[in-house]
Amino acid sequence: MYRNQELYNFLKENSRNLTEEWHENINKQNTAGVYASNDPDVVHALKEQNHEFHLHFIELFKKEEGEFFQDFKPWIEKIASDVEHVKTPIQFVIKEFKNVRNQYFDYIRRFAELHPEIARKEVDIWSDIILKEMDEVILRFIETSFKYSQGVLKAQQETINELSAPVISLSNHQGLLPLIGDIDTTRAKMILENTLHQCSQRDIHHLFVDLSGVAMIDTMVAHQIFQLLNALKLIGVKATLSGMRPEIAQTAVQLGISFKEIDIKTNLAQAIDKGK
Repeated sequence: MYRNQELYNFLKENSRNLTEEWHENINKQNTAGVYASNDPDVVHALKEQNHEFHLHFIELFKKEEGEFFQDFKPWIEKIASDVEHVKTPIQFVIKEFKNVRNQYFDYIRRFAELHPEIARKEVDIWSDIILKEMDEVILRFIETSFKYSQGVLKAQQETINELSAPVISLSNHQGLLPLIGDIDTTRAKMILENTLHQCSQRDIHHLFVDLSGVAMIDTMVAHQIFQLLNALKLIGVKATLSGMRPEIAQTAVQLGISFKEIDIKTNLAQAIDKGK
């Protein structure tokens, strides 16, 4: 335990040297992202992040593993969501973790040279600890990065889905839902949910659903669209359908969907004009 404290003090005293040596030895020709940057602000931030890493990592010689990782967690989460690191391919981030790990092996040898009385077995124990805990740090970083990326993708997809079914408010409690592009089953379900929510939120009594921007839909999507029209009726919103292409009409007929109770107009201009 006494030797652990001495090693801890040695590494802490050299924490800035660890950072400077690490950054100086980065081969900018064989890396990418944040590690290849020459921007002074980016470089400064990167060095500070690396130094913070050392201040956390050397605590493994003082703390129990559970406490060690609990205190390390905020740093891992910060780097996993850092803009510059997010833009850096994960293999280059892992490569630098391994380079830092090798630095620790080197510094342990330096420490042992300063203290000839230290047995080889003790050096091996320290090396095994560093290897084990660094691998665990890398694993936790990868897991945290993945969760962050998944969260970002989910948020982006939700935004895209919301924008893909925009209800445009018109006068006299009227609204317009212009559907454009390909519609798959997932998007069709999102359109149904978003449209009902927006009509209720904006107090829309009459919604014009325009399909002129939709070239083709499959039977499942056609069913979803007509479910939307029925759902609108249930919440007291009158729906007028316009811009239906022959291909879409044919699909609806094949499904056995009845047009009797659906207000249909040839084009959007006609629908809005009749809705006045």
